[in-house]
Amino acid sequence: MKLQGVPGAMAIPEEDKKYMLFRLVILLLVLPTALFAQNKKAAKTGGVIMVVEKPLTPMDSILTRQLYFSGLREKTIENFTLAAELFNRVLQIDPANHAAMFELAVLKKNQNKENDARPLLEKAVTINPDNEWYWAALADTYQKINSIAPLENVYNELLRLNPQRQEYYLDKANALFLEGRYDDALKAYSQLQLIAGFTDELLAGRQKIYLKQGKLNKAAADLREMIASNPAELRYYLLLAELYNSNGLSVDALAVLETAGKLNPDNGLLHLALADIYREQKNADNSFKELRFAFASPEIDVNQKIRIILGYLPKFSDPAAKASALELSAILSKTHPDDSKAQALYGDMLVQNEKYSEAKPAFKKAIALAKDNYSAFEQLVRLHLSEGNTDEAIKDGEEALTYFPNQAWLNYLVGAAYLQRKEYKRAIGYLNNAVSLEGEDKNLLSYVYSALGDAYHSLNDDKASDTAYDKALANNPNSAYTLNNYAYYLSLRGERLEQAAVMSKKSNELQPNTASFEDTYAWILFKQKKYAEARSWIEKAILHDKTNSAVQIEHYGDIMFYLGDTEAALQNWKKAKQNGSDSPVLERKINEKKYFE
Repeated sequence: MKLQGVPGAMAIPEEDKKYMLFRLVILLLVLPTALFAQNKKAAKTGGVIMVVEKPLTPMDSILTRQLYFSGLREKTIENFTLAAELFNRVLQIDPANHAAMFELAVLKKNQNKENDARPLLEKAVTINPDNEWYWAALADTYQKINSIAPLENVYNELLRLNPQRQEYYLDKANALFLEGRYDDALKAYSQLQLIAGFTDELLAGRQKIYLKQGKLNKAAADLREMIASNPAELRYYLLLAELYNSNGLSVDALAVLETAGKLNPDNGLLHLALADIYREQKNADNSFKELRFAFASPEIDVNQKIRIILGYLPKFSDPAAKASALELSAILSKTHPDDSKAQALYGDMLVQNEKYSEAKPAFKKAIALAKDNYSAFEQLVRLHLSEGNTDEAIKDGEEALTYFPNQAWLNYLVGAAYLQRKEYKRAIGYLNNAVSLEGEDKNLLSYVYSALGDAYHSLNDDKASDTAYDKALANNPNSAYTLNNYAYYLSLRGERLEQAAVMSKKSNELQPNTASFEDTYAWILFKQKKYAEARSWIEKAILHDKTNSAVQIEHYGDIMFYLGDTEAALQNWKKAKQNGSDSPVLERKINEKKYFE
């Protein structure tokens, strides 16, 4: 007999139907079921979340507990890989174990795998919606993956669980702000105000929204309310003044600061704010006057003051800007006598204003305060060298190298000091250190190789000297000093005079009216027997010389001898002797009235 309307289906006796229904009930009780859950605003957090759940046997319960606590132990000793495996095994046995989900999510978050943590946390809050830690972790994950839309619902849940937690209102308002829902964000701030009053965080949040909405009056009203509630609190006046000034209302800003000045006329921040406003009004004198007051205040951070002074650097073509920076740095050094950076900056500004002797004590004080102040060490060594004080340059330079052994510039400066002292082998050691430490600064490499050229020449190693000069010019083909020295030493040897003449002429074009360069070119022309041209250049050298150089006067005599004017030659040789030359060759020239090599 067939069941009507269902082809191929056999009719089932009534007794069999009852038995099958009983079996179905039993089956439903023992087979895993699918648990469906949805948050109040599940559409914003991914919709329906399915968590597979099954009844656990007593043995399963014991095993999951053991695995879970083992996972916690491994996590505590930072064996994170094993901890994750254990938590995953818990979830294999008990797919709805929200504690294991949370711990596994935390491990993912610690590895910056926020996208892997997200579904675990979403399931955890679905199973246990009353756990504040779960919601807080989910909020953090949404923020880090920039998933803003679900945050409102998450913070609503957090506020349901902890309505007195102020930061939840702030975070909710910020999330709404990021979505561009400014009015809703303001409502969140209003809810916060009911439980916490008018706080600084609330003020800052509302200011941001009002300015985004172009509601300057409301932003100002909030600040005025804070001033009315806290009339002695200067920062609210400063904020209101900044609000007005940044929106082109400098007159209103000044009025606010004048009121604040009556309460606290010596406050450095007040004077700094006034300086900003006067600068905006192009009132340079009043602005600088207020800066002086501000710099005398120790309450303003030294680094902020340093940034202000450094702002003058691009204007240093104007002597007034240099003088202003120097005056402010002097105030800075007095206001912060124990700050190494303040003393070093004062030294730098003294150098910029060519007050070298005054700069040295400032750098020494900076170093005494902090041995890690590299720039102060370098500047001090440079000043010693500029004065020709090689002993002090070497003493301070070698001390600096104990702290900064890998500084190429410092090695170069110490090498240059030894070069000036004619301790050529020591100089070469430091100069080679500088080469090994510097591979990119072409100017520094040019200086180092040029100094090596000088040192090797003095040791009569002409091949090494020429190689060094060639490398110096490869790094900077327009180094007038290198071109001059290389050319001069070639002329002394009588070698490659055409190349020497080209280099010497170029050095004079790069740095005209330099007596020593003009003397070199004159000497090369002399060696080339171009005596008339040589005379013209040696006369330029003598005209521009400020040192009464005996060498140049002797060269003048040599040139005049070959031009046939023996009397002029003799007069210049005698003058060279009077200027300090005691060369036996010069003495022979005078005695025999003729030129000798």
